[in-house]
Amino acid sequence: MAWSRYVAVGDSFTEGLDDPYPDGTYRGWADLVADRLGAKYANLAIRGKLFDAVAVEQVPAALAMKPDLVSFAAGGNDVLRRHCDPPSLMQRYDGVIKRLRDSGADVLVFRFADVMARLPGNKMIAPRIQYLNKSVGETAQRHGAKLVNLWGDDEYANPALWSIDRLHMSAAGHRRTAAHVLTVLGLEVEPTWWDIPPWPARKSWPAARTADVIWAGKHLAPWIKRRLTGRSSGDGILPKRPTLD
Repeated sequence: MAWSRYVAVGDSFTEGLDDPYPDGTYRGWADLVADRLGAKYANLAIRGKLFDAVAVEQVPAALAMKPDLVSFAAGGNDVLRRHCDPPSLMQRYDGVIKRLRDSGADVLVFRFADVMARLPGNKMIAPRIQYLNKSVGETAQRHGAKLVNLWGDDEYANPALWSIDRLHMSAAGHRRTAAHVLTVLGLEVEPTWWDIPPWPARKSWPAARTADVIWAGKHLAPWIKRRLTGRSSGDGILPKRPTLD
């Protein structure tokens, strides 16, 4: 099947952080997939967006473009919040996927890869991610969406597939994700997109703790500050590809 109108909605995962073009804008797996499809393409994803913002702001805009393919990936930012209620979140998620499928479009949904092993709060957040991933599979089956199962790919345990902030994918991670998406769509994949960089050399305990301290100061502390002040990394950011034309 050929798709001619593809719209991507979501957060930083779909916006393309951290896979920069030479000019500093972001590419990411969705751009790679769109190039392979040769379809008219809009990417409405904005970093930091919570599920309800994606559902209210991006989904109606996507449907207005009358796509025949939509990728939907949201909820990852929600499970990082203390007061997240996963059952309620996934009930709303199910409704959004039904709405997208009722439009006649094919819909791509994602089981997220495991990033929490390298981040603080794993004991609290990992069960939420597992619940989300399980529910995504059930929703996909219920509504006939196409499931991209990154959770089932153990290669994402390789730190080289992730950026320095330990949360967003590197260029190699985005290429591998694009390969998964194209495989689910039944399309040919550039073989090198499956390539896995070598694992980084194991650091000594002192070097690893120093790296943790640097990471916390540069990435964790600003994230905590945004939570305390009610701000988002996506404030003031516009969609990078807001139209299909």
